[in-house]
Amino acid sequence: MAIFYFSSDSGRNRAPMYSQAAHALTSIFMAAESNPDAPLEALLVQARQAAEHSYSPYSKFRVGAALRLTNGAVVTGTNVENVSYGLTICAERSALVAAVSQFGPQIRIEAVAVANLNSAASPPCGACRQMLAEFVQPDAPVLFPAEDGPRTMPFSEIFPLAFEMKLK
Repeated sequence: MAIFYFSSDSGRNRAPMYSQAAHALTSIFMAAESNPDAPLEALLVQARQAAEHSYSPYSKFRVGAALRLTNGAVVTGTNVENVSYGLTICAERSALVAAVSQFGPQIRIEAVAVANLNSAASPPCGACRQMLAEFVQPDAPVLFPAEDGPRTMPFSEIFPLAFEMKLK
């Protein structure tokens, strides 16, 4: 199911315009080829696929993340729990660690998608936001499940005051 948004305020306070892709007006005004969110939707599909591999025997909260890098590569990750909850790694950090492992520390992230298989809100947690902040472009869209449905926000809006350290 695709959700299209209508907004007159540059993306803030978005409300669903249609909730079914088969809606008649959708086919007239928003053909799939012209959907500006199509790349994000494709990224979300990959995040959902990653969530299928979640190791979450304790919480049963199955999350996946997909990162699109500026080199065009897409890297996914899923949450991996541990009986000691503090050692659990979130999907976003799992994907980030995989991206750095595969492509090196010079990577830059141009888009993020988060999915869970529990139909629950799951924006990136504070630790994931801080880790992503080292590699993500400030205007990178972040698509995640919110209480009111899917939400897309620029990274700089979900983490406006990131901790920064200037090294000499």
